[in-house]
Order: sequence, then structure tokens, then C-alpha cells
Amino acid sequence: MNVVIMAGGRGTRFWPSSTTSKPKQFLPLLSTKSMLQETYMRFRQWLPEERIFVATIEAYVGLVKEQLPELSPDRLIIEPVARDTGPCTALTALFFLRQELDDVIVMVPSDQFISDYQRLRYALEAAEQEALHNRTTVMLGIVPSRPETGYGYIRTSEWGKHRRLRSVSSFIEKPNLSVADELVRLPGTYWNSGIFVWRPSTIAHLMNRFCPSIWSPLSEHYPHIDTIYPSIPKLSVDYAIIEKAPNLFVVPVDFEWDDVGTWNSVRRHYGTDQSGNLLNGYVNSLHAKDNIVISDKHTAVIGVRDLIIISTEDGLLVCHRSEEQRIKEVINESLHAWESHQLKEVKPTQ
Repeated sequence: MNVVIMAGGRGTRFWPSSTTSKPKQFLPLLSTKSMLQETYMRFRQWLPEERIFVATIEAYVGLVKEQLPELSPDRLIIEPVARDTGPCTALTALFFLRQELDDVIVMVPSDQFISDYQRLRYALEAAEQEALHNRTTVMLGIVPSRPETGYGYIRTSEWGKHRRLRSVSSFIEKPNLSVADELVRLPGTYWNSGIFVWRPSTIAHLMNRFCPSIWSPLSEHYPHIDTIYPSIPKLSVDYAIIEKAPNLFVVPVDFEWDDVGTWNSVRRHYGTDQSGNLLNGYVNSLHAKDNIVISDKHTAVIGVRDLIIISTEDGLLVCHRSEEQRIKEVINESLHAWESHQLKEVKPTQ
């Protein structure tokens, strides 16, 4: 088994702490280590270092090397620019196949909290056994603990032959609260962890069949992809192939898991004051309740509730907690205008 940590995203929902030049996977959000370092060390508990790879974009190679100095260059999978998880997955398959390697790979995000690495290991080993055969794709499905509107859900049908896996029947993407409340009550429903277990040859087969607009130009030009990569369709792996794939299974897991993708998710991991406020920095509050306030300057919050207030040298965010999914929408409006220029300006750390 090889593990590929995906670390090329921008983390716009964590703006202004997460920026284009240093996105959230490189930030110490839950401990003194960055999310990337936490993820890497989670797998190093039981895998040798030569089995762990990192996929990132050219602009972040310097940050990866700075935070993971033990990672050898031959374990870096480098995208010229970010084109979402679909092209990243196709590039990863080519990276291994062109070296005549077809061991099962685990593709895992770099920004998740997982409390129990041993139970993660057992789940992945069960998934690996199934993924070895018949061009099978296996996902980890998290037993939901609350009606979460920011996650995707997986509906499953019967148990597989080994009683550790369930067949996938459908996907529900980020439902509203009433639908989420119904889903968590249904047996055989799981959060989509975004963790995929499969062989590179399985990825190649699915890409060639369901998304040749990504696969054909990449496989034709690999490894000389710098010129064509920016024009590759920008698609998530879910839309590109997962939702169309046959032989798709879920290993259900119920360990503590969190997709650390929003400020509200950070709040779940920190203590709050008696009024439910998460206050970080030199922050005073009065008659304020259930707020998230992280500030690099002396800040006072008075008579407000359910707000997210984040102040850094890169910007100021004021947002109602119920509207945080729209942070990405607002930031992307400006990012589209200057993204290309900004990425060229990012200098790799020496």
C-alpha cells in the first residue's frame, strides 16, 4: 500500500488565515504542527517513509519541502497548477504506472482530523484487500454523528461478501439541514471522507472510460505536461469518475473524524468560554455569545452572537456562522481575477 497525501488546494474557506501563498494545509490549525505534518505523521506511525507520497502544485513545493524535509524528491507528485482533484488523481495514476508500479494507493486529503490511526490502518487494510481485485474502488465512509450540511453523504445498499464493505447506491452533496437530519437517521448512510483506495490501473481505466478529456491529453504528453495542464478540465474526482464508477464500495468507520474545512470545524476542537465563544488572541468580549474570534490585534466584541471574526495581516473577515460556506464564493470572485499572476509570484522556500 502506498499513500498519496493531496496538498495542492487553496483552502479559501479559511481566509484570511489561509492565503494563496500559504493555504490551510500548511497552517497549524489544531496543534503546533501544520495539517500536512499531522497527516504525514499519522501514516508514519505504521508505514515506512518510502510508501508515503505528497501531491501538490509547483507553487507549493517549497512549502512541502520546508515542512517535510524527510520527504525525498522522488516522492513528490507535482501539478503545474491547481486543477482540482480529478486531474490530480489522473496525474497520480500516471506517476505510478509509468514506473510500472500498480500497488494499491490510498489518496487522502491533507486537512483532516482523525483521532485513532490504528483503526484507520485496519479500515485501510480491509479496503486494500478489496481494491486489489476487479478494478474495484473503495471509499471510507464515516458514520455520521450529527446532521452536517457541509459534507457529502453516501447511501449504500447491501453488505459486500466480506461483511466489511457496503455497495454504494447514491451520493448526496451538501444537503440542507432538514435533508441532513433525515439522512443521519437512515441506516447505511455515511459521510463521504474523500479517502479513496484503488490501484493506479483502476484509475486509468475509469479515467479513460468516463473522463477522456482529462486522461487523453495527460497520458499523451506525460511527463511533459506544463503547457497543456492549465487547459485540462477543472473537475473534482467525484464528478469526473467516482459517481460513474462500477464496483464501488464503502468501508464504514466510526472513529472520530473531522474534515477541517471551515472555522466552525476548528471550533469543535478548541475549548470555549462560558458564553460559547472561541477567542484567540488579545480579545475581550462583553454580552457576546457563540462567536469565533481570532485576531492579531487588540479586539473587542460586544453584544453580538454567532459571528466569525478573523483578523490577520492579510485581511479581515466578518461573517455569520451560518454563512461560512459562502466565504469561498466571495474570495473566489477576487481570486479568479489575479490567481494566475499571484501563483507566479509565489517563491519556493529555500
